[in-house]
Amino acid sequence: MGQLPQLTISATLGDQAYAAIREAIVSGVLERGQKVTERGLAESLDISATPVREALRRLEQDRLVERTGPRSVRIAKYAEEELREFSMIGDSLRALAARLAAEKSTAEQRRQMCAVLDKADRLRGQAVGLTPGSDEERKLIEEILHCMRQFHSLVDQASGNATLLQMLHMVDAFGADERRDSVLSEVSDERRSAVDARYHQHRAIYDAIAAGNGGRAEELMNAHSQASSSSLLMARFSH
Repeated sequence: MGQLPQLTISATLGDQAYAAIREAIVSGVLERGQKVTERGLAESLDISATPVREALRRLEQDRLVERTGPRSVRIAKYAEEELREFSMIGDSLRALAARLAAEKSTAEQRRQMCAVLDKADRLRGQAVGLTPGSDEERKLIEEILHCMRQFHSLVDQASGNATLLQMLHMVDAFGADERRDSVLSEVSDERRSAVDARYHQHRAIYDAIAAGNGGRAEELMNAHSQASSSSLLMARFSH
């Protein structure tokens, strides 16, 4: 098992343990189907088992872990049909978030959205001339992907709906690590044009939000999310 981050005392240890273990699942440090124990997680986090036990109860509710014994769990792994349904739910929620962001976002929130897209554009400019598949290109692509995740997070936050945000928090945990790997795979072959098309959709979504056009923002985000989900599912189940 990979080393998990050390914790501080600024928040409750249970909250920190939950966030750390969840991030390890989302990032792929803890792999789908992997069995872990409360003691092993506690040792990796350098804390007692009690906050880990609390965190695992919350992760069970999120359906990210499955109890296998009194002190052990398995990182949840899902069948193709269930993952397709998770993707459909996420697509719908993200489209609704875009509609609400167009209706409720503040000038500062829109400024932040624009700034992160501008940063991504600058990074793309730096990639021109780099050898396809090189370490330098991969690093830039990962930075661009980080910008895109930031953009989506800003749109979600601008929706101003706590219930929607909680639902997205749960859905986003399914396959986040695979989504990154899928995009990195796409840019290395003939599917690169599809990645470029999805990249440019972010700016169109922002323009609709900035114009206050909720219907258009929802339509564009729905199309964008569905294209991303279809690509991810194709990569996941094509081998």
